[in-house]
Amino acid sequence: MPHQPQNPSVEIIRYNIAVEKAESFVNAYEEAGKFLKDSPYCLGYHVLHGVDEPNHFIETIYWTSKEEHLNGFRKSAQFSGFFNLVKPYFEHIQEMKHYQQTPISWEK
Repeated sequence: MPHQPQNPSVEIIRYNIAVEKAESFVNAYEEAGKFLKDSPYCLGYHVLHGVDEPNHFIETIYWTSKEEHLNGFRKSAQFSGFFNLVKPYFEHIQEMKHYQQTPISWEK
């Protein structure tokens, strides 16, 4: 039976990536995604690319909880593989914070 999160958390990471590095950034996160997929603490993720500001990227990672992200994933075998791929872009982070979803949501 899959783990049912009690207190899911959304991690938002905003990047400012030079346009000439955008392709390598996307490739790194595409490869790093396999480590997120393998983690029991990760519920999903998205990487968004700015249309109006092409140097902006936003990654949203859905975790079972903030605590399991920090004390589970970050101490797991998957973390080192993930971190090695995305580490070159950490100096370009503008925000990295956890959020909780509200009941206000709609999709068509």
